[in-house]
Amino acid sequence: MIIDAMDLLYTNRFDGFCLASSDSDFTRLAARIRESGLVVYGFGERKTPKPFVAACDKFTHFENILYNDEQLVAVQPSLPVVATVPTAKASTSNAFLAQRSSQAVPSLRNEAQLAKQLRMAIEAASDEEGWANLAKVGGLITKQHPDFDPRTYGFTNLSELVIATELFHIDRRSPGAGKPMVIYARDKRQRRFGALSHGA
Repeated sequence: MIIDAMDLLYTNRFDGFCLASSDSDFTRLAARIRESGLVVYGFGERKTPKPFVAACDKFTHFENILYNDEQLVAVQPSLPVVATVPTAKASTSNAFLAQRSSQAVPSLRNEAQLAKQLRMAIEAASDEEGWANLAKVGGLITKQHPDFDPRTYGFTNLSELVIATELFHIDRRSPGAGKPMVIYARDKRQRRFGALSHGA
């Protein structure tokens, strides 16, 4: 397989490769592909060696994919037949967080490594008042930790995970009419910089 992948690489016909394996033998292949300027998406079990994970631009654990499939199967029968499209994403998100809060928050408080990763990324992406756009935060975390995935902690996206940790102030800002809200976060340990124009 490695030889076949190298043959495909030399054709210069592709923008990226997907490598599905938990074998460390693919570490050098992933690195070689990235050296050629192509994107590498890795897929494997949680036992996948860290060097292989780090060699990919993004690494997704099979367990997270299977978890999502199981959640869909479990949730689908309970969905109403009428009005299947939610009227407001915000209310759906709030209901989701309320449902998770009793069990997710206590467990996340014990995730020291997660807290460290989030705080470092938010600090690196923050403006002069300490606020960081979560879209930028997600990109920074993925660069440093290719296997970072909110689904590992039971959440579908980064904003839900950050909110559930209760470590950060959250600010939802409107970029303009008809555009989705942009979510910002700031470490609660950080001192306030006078009166802010945005609510925390």
